[in-house]
Amino acid sequence: MTEDAGQRRRGRHSAAPVKTSRHSAPALAQVPAPQPQLPQQQRSDERYTPGLASRAVAFMAGRRAETHARFFLPHLAPGLNVLDLGCGPGTITLGLAAAVAPGAVLGIDAGSEQLELGQRAATAEGVTNVRFDQASAYAVPLANDSVDRVFSHALLEHLAEPERAMAEAYRVLAPGGVIGVCCPAWDGFLLAPGSEEVDAAIARYRKLQAANGGDPLIGRRLGTLLGGAGFTQVRLDARYERYVDAYRISEYLAEQLDTEGESSHADTLRQWATQPAAMFAQAWVSATAPANRRPSDWDAERPNRKAEPTCG
Repeated sequence: MTEDAGQRRRGRHSAAPVKTSRHSAPALAQVPAPQPQLPQQQRSDERYTPGLASRAVAFMAGRRAETHARFFLPHLAPGLNVLDLGCGPGTITLGLAAAVAPGAVLGIDAGSEQLELGQRAATAEGVTNVRFDQASAYAVPLANDSVDRVFSHALLEHLAEPERAMAEAYRVLAPGGVIGVCCPAWDGFLLAPGSEEVDAAIARYRKLQAANGGDPLIGRRLGTLLGGAGFTQVRLDARYERYVDAYRISEYLAEQLDTEGESSHADTLRQWATQPAAMFAQAWVSATAPANRRPSDWDAERPNRKAEPTCG
């Protein structure tokens, strides 16, 4: 549990753009599931730093829409359809589905294990307006202009080419739609009491993520990334998430350090977290922006782009 201290397949191409409306939204959850082609779409130098061990997945599954998508909830309304880009175990995705029902939500992620957890949770909770598909953020299995909202939480910092993912988000978002993205800014974390040893451990984890193809400081770049993809009127915000249990987040990071042979840094974090007054506060940066363009603008802006297939 966390405490917010700031306020976290393809068919044939159709000549006509895919239109979305409050009445057509459920069609998003009914389209045939795409056949994943991840090896061709993922970069070979890109590795998901947290891994998919049970402890890491359980840590991600503790996140909810009311805490980690709070910045985006005002942009949701019943009947809209939503793409959750990098949905992980789907706990935030289910909250988005509740906010837009009877509209539909499609969660995509590269990890099939997490998607299975999301689907099981949806079934257990009786959520019928959500679907989970394995797909790459670099090749979203949806047609141009096909969703009302795009949401992404804690994904871009793990990508070697976040620009490509944001270009895909811009492509599938319908004119007048809204994107919401949230990523950490690791240079803004607050750990108290501080020490050179614990600072070194956090710095080593940052280097590990960078070596895996990611960018632990990407929160500072969200405005530039969205602007480069074509979005305008980008609004940035920030908050801190203070973990009620400092040991939980420390163990999550330490486990990855252990895996990489950095046991001394891992032990430093574990020992630091046992202090009665230990505080771990994570900095998050969020960005929202509308897709201010007409359907016809797509071809005008990207005249050399290959035709995109539809989903139906």
